[in-house]
This record gives sequence, C-alpha cells and structure tokens, in this order.
Amino acid sequence: MADRLQKHSGAVLRKALETGAIDRAGSEEDIRLADILYLCLYPQADVDFTREHRKVIRPGCLVTDTCGIKSWLCPRMTALAKESGFVFVGGHPMAGKEKNGFDQSDGTLFRGASYILVPCGAPHRDVERLEAVALKLGFSGTVETTPEEHDRIIAFTSQLPHVLACAYVQSPQCPKHRGFSAGSYRDVSRVATINETMWTELFLENRSALVKELDTLTGHITEIRDAIASGNAEALSSLLRKGRLIKEALGE
Repeated sequence: MADRLQKHSGAVLRKALETGAIDRAGSEEDIRLADILYLCLYPQADVDFTREHRKVIRPGCLVTDTCGIKSWLCPRMTALAKESGFVFVGGHPMAGKEKNGFDQSDGTLFRGASYILVPCGAPHRDVERLEAVALKLGFSGTVETTPEEHDRIIAFTSQLPHVLACAYVQSPQCPKHRGFSAGSYRDVSRVATINETMWTELFLENRSALVKELDTLTGHITEIRDAIASGNAEALSSLLRKGRLIKEALGE
C-alpha cells in the first residue's frame, strides 16, 4: 500500500512540475523556511504530519488546514502549536468538485468562492494574514467562525447533500435513468461521485452534528411521504409550499 501511494504521489509531482503548477517538490528545508504552511490532507493525516515534522516548523510559522471539520481538528492542532511555537488558524475553502486528483485541477476553482477562517485562539494579525492570502487567491471574501458553528453548518450545507446523493443513486431505478432525466437528476446525484475514504472520516468526526441534520431531513421526508401515501392533497401542498417559500425568501 505504501509503495503504491508513493508511486502515485511521484506521478502527481511530475505532472505538477511539467504543467508549472509548482516550482519544485517540497522538502523539510522548505518547511523550515516557511512563513505559512498549508496542510491539504485528511484530518488525521494533518495531525500526523504536523506531529512528525513539528521540530522543523519554525516558531511563529502560520500553519493552516483545508479540512471540512474543525471541532475534532482544532484542539489537536492548537495543542501541537502550543508545544512547538507555531501558530494555527483553521481554514476551509468553500470550493470543490465531485471528482478528485490532479487531473481534475482547475485554476479558476477559487474564483468568487468563500473562505472560512477558524481562529482557534490565534492572534488577530495571523487571522488577517490568512484572510489576505485567501483574497489574493481569488476568493470573494472570508467568514470567521468557531469550530462548533463551522461543523454545525457544514453538516447541513456539505455533508448532508453527500449523504443524500449516495442514498439517492442506490435506487434500483438509477441505472435506467438515461433518457428520462435532466437537471433534477444531475443536481441531486452529482456529488455521489465521492471519495469514500475521506468522507467516511469527515462524517464520523462530525457525527453529532450530521446525525441531527439526518434526523431533521428524515422527519421532513416522512411528513411528505405520509401525505402522499394517505392521498392528503391539502397537507402535501402545504409542505411543498413551505419548502418553496423558504427557498424564495433566501433569494438564491
């Protein structure tokens, strides 16, 4: 497994160098000289990498991540920061694709997107530094929040749609959709093309918030299901109207 991963990483580095996406492959010396260090790994891998390299991360270096969960990650990274002298500010770029890998790279991906900042007790000047970098990368703006609020809202805006898409395409009707589907099918199913390893970790590390959102969704689906099953047109119309009005009120 390790050999296969190393071979894959080498191929990605070669492509990144050939296309000019990076200047060179990083080294411990680059970490030692870094003013800002971005950790673009899975949550546990972020912690493991930082612990393994903390002796070469210089004091005062601004370390940040790009993970989709923060309540699990921030305490661990903050503890390492206190032990080692670097500064940690959580980060989450709200931009992505349903497909992954270097071949799916998109130079315009961040343009106009939002960047979430989770200070985790870091000095305000360091949060401002990370905000400035985000704006230079093309993000339209930043949102500052706590780890807890981040995870509650992300459970709804990001994790729940991935659960829904994966459940939706498991219908026995899904393989028959061609010729019968258009925008609605594409919109609901798009993110079912999922990295199951990463999302399993994200779901389980945010299980409390995600289960609450799943319970809420299940309750609303059950209400609509029961209205349909009983032929209650008045109740069904009311439930559908409620959803429409909420969406229209948001103006998006």
